[in-house]
Amino acid sequence: MEPSCRLFRLATGMALIFMAAALAAPLPATAQEKMAYRLKWLINASTAGDVVARQQGFFSREGLDVAVKAGGPERDAIRELELGYAQFGVASADQVIRALAKGAPVVVLAQLFQVNPLQWIYRPAEFTLTTVRDLAGRTVGVTYGGNDETIMRALLATAGMDKGQVKLASVRYDYTPFFQKAVPIWPVYRNTQGIFLADKLKANGEAVAFFDPSRHGIRFVANSVVSSQQMVDHHMDTVRRFTRALLAGWQAAMDPANEDATIAAIAEHDRDTANAVMRRQLAVTRQMIQPDPAIPIGHIDTAAWKQTEAIMLAQHLIDKPVAVDTWLRPPAGQ
Repeated sequence: MEPSCRLFRLATGMALIFMAAALAAPLPATAQEKMAYRLKWLINASTAGDVVARQQGFFSREGLDVAVKAGGPERDAIRELELGYAQFGVASADQVIRALAKGAPVVVLAQLFQVNPLQWIYRPAEFTLTTVRDLAGRTVGVTYGGNDETIMRALLATAGMDKGQVKLASVRYDYTPFFQKAVPIWPVYRNTQGIFLADKLKANGEAVAFFDPSRHGIRFVANSVVSSQQMVDHHMDTVRRFTRALLAGWQAAMDPANEDATIAAIAEHDRDTANAVMRRQLAVTRQMIQPDPAIPIGHIDTAAWKQTEAIMLAQHLIDKPVAVDTWLRPPAGQ
């Protein structure tokens, strides 16, 4: 046999061996779909389900590689949706409604908070706030231009009170005016700042109480999951998988049996909050995410969205109705 023939047969045999090995080898894992999810604020107890969905594999099991990005004053989730920097985000109802009024096609996929965590903290030893009219003659802190100002003005309007009956004081992140009682009624997020301030006052032997707008008829919608109309129109399967994974993450995060794992997931990002404090924050967050076990996590409260739009219209924060209910896309099965 000619050497060249033997070499040809040897090469052919080796090729067959390599081909068989390649066929026997396991196929590479299917590449996961990459996307960004921009939160409304920094990662803390209010974002528990978001980080759990990422860390504990709820997104990856749906074939998604989701970058969960912290928000903040310089980060606008809706703007990032418009620019294509994010495919999903978290925004409050007033942000959504303002965007719709400007022509931005924002779609609401789920409502995370059934009770708005924005409340006002005060010292019940000084006075009590049983009704909205009890605010008369008092100084109330608001962030001018923020949704706490909008909510407070709506509360006063429902009670037939004009702006002269309550002194609204501009507040920022410095709590000194509250500690010094210059502004005795202070806006807080009940499940985060509310815990911190309550601890400070209790350490000085002072009791605290909270004035909850939802108990006085104002159901102003807070953090909700949003996306663009383009995503819904052209990538509906991705939208369904993302929403399913996210809500499963929230379900796991709100289960008391998973508290240790949930706190560990949050603590990777929030290193300044002690675990004991975080446990109390998580307990309050549960009550706001799912106050009624019969209502599933992520439920969209259409009536509350309509009320939020009506409040903004009445306060001339938008020029015309936006029919916000037509932009709501409840989670599958709800």
